[in-house]
Amino acid sequence: MFKTSKISYGGTAAVVTSTALVSGLSAAGATRPVIVSALLIAAIADNLADALSIHIFQESVHLDNKEALTGTAANFLTRLLLCISFIPLVATFPLDHVEKAAIVWGMSLLVGLTYLVARERKVEILPEVLKHVVIAGVVLAVSITAGHQIGALFG
Repeated sequence: MFKTSKISYGGTAAVVTSTALVSGLSAAGATRPVIVSALLIAAIADNLADALSIHIFQESVHLDNKEALTGTAANFLTRLLLCISFIPLVATFPLDHVEKAAIVWGMSLLVGLTYLVARERKVEILPEVLKHVVIAGVVLAVSITAGHQIGALFG
């Protein structure tokens, strides 16, 4: 049976990080290559660091080796694919619309993941969705504000 715990950490990290990167870098006036580079760095380097962290944590709580490895691999692949899913947005939308497209895509993915987790936990879906969207919104607001400030300072 499918367990959301195998993808929830990597999925959430990928969605929020990728949406924040695209939004913040767009607000700073970054070019397509810069935004795509940041997404790929998050998808590979940051993801590998998180995968190692997850794996070591799972070992520290004496999780079965096979379960630790499958959980680590599932989170890595989930995060990799979700980060990469933002690249077509950057490639196809005009730069002045990339930020909005990323926010719509990211929030849609977050709502979908939250729905799956809430359903599995047998809790009310709407409060969970609202809670997660508000928290992600704070992250995006900070990223966009930082992007504008950096763009003004260095642009």
